Parts: sequence; structure tokens; C-alpha cells
Amino acid sequence: MKSAKRAIGKLFQSPKTILTNEDLALILSENNRDNLKAKISYYIKTKALIRLTRGVFAKSRDYEARELATSLYSPAYISFETALREAGLIFQHYDTIFVASRRSKTMMVDKQVITFRKLKDPVLYNPAGIANRGSYSLATAERAFLDTLYLFPDYYFDDLGPIDWDKCFDLVKIYGNRQLVYRLTKYQKKYAGS
Repeated sequence: MKSAKRAIGKLFQSPKTILTNEDLALILSENNRDNLKAKISYYIKTKALIRLTRGVFAKSRDYEARELATSLYSPAYISFETALREAGLIFQHYDTIFVASRRSKTMMVDKQVITFRKLKDPVLYNPAGIANRGSYSLATAERAFLDTLYLFPDYYFDDLGPIDWDKCFDLVKIYGNRQLVYRLTKYQKKYAGS
């Protein structure tokens, strides 16, 4: 009983609001899969953890939705419309959380819609233009702008004022895509002319 209480204490000392099987194995120092499974089942029964989806748990209902979105697949970071809206480049509100990942998929987890959009590994693994927000990573305005242009060549942006064009021209190199450089130049000229 004391060891179970100690383990629950360890869980709640973690600053994360979302925990995966891998996180729990590390926190609980448990290498044996069967033992880990049994411990997780116990924590769910005792309501120390809430199962959100297979292999992903919350410590309470008051969890960070963006942390959930980036915990489902790794590597992943918040980008596209979610980051664009936060940066003021688009005005449309979306309840969906948009995530850059290794796969394309839309799913609902605990009433939260999450859309994953696939980026190639050299882009996805490059940390340039990605800010660490503690429990999740978020694309800067420039990175989200380029991620979006990369997948959607004619995307409409409401306001390109927040964009630092020099940063964009530095970041565009990570995509290794001449068409994206052309699109970026076109958008910059269009913005400068407006």
C-alpha cells in the first residue's frame, strides 16, 4: 500500500497533465510490460488516472488539450490553423487542434477533434521555428506559415503583418523545396504591394 501511494505521489509530481505508457514506465521505473499494465489498471480503478485513449492518460479532467494533441504521436508540434490563429495570421476560429506529425489523420479524443497533417521527416525533426511551451511545442508564426504553404500552395491568410520575412527565408531552407521558395517570394511580393 505504501509503495502504491509513493508511486501515485511520483505521478502527481510530474508537471505533465498527459501521460503515455512510456511516460508511466519511466516515472514508475517499471520495465516489465505486464507489471506496468497492472499498475495502470490499478490507477484507473482508483481514479488516479483517466484513460483518454489507448496508451494515453490524464491526471485529471483539467488537462492541457494541446499537450494531449502532441502526445498521441511523436514527434509532433502544434502548427497550421491553430498556430496561425494564435499568431494573428488568420482570424477564423477552429475548435480542432492542428498538429504537424508523421501521419495524416483526424481523430476525436475525449470530445477534442485533432487533425494531424503529415510533414516529411527532415522538416518534422528540425527544431528551427518551433517554440517549447513546456508541455507541448508550438510553431512560430513563420514556421506555421511555411508549413501551411508547403501543404496548401494557395492558402488565404487574413493578415501577413506579423510575419518576419527574413526569418521565413532562413526557415524555408529546411523544406528543401524550390516551389515553396517560389510561393514564399510570391506571398512576400503580394504583401509588400498591398
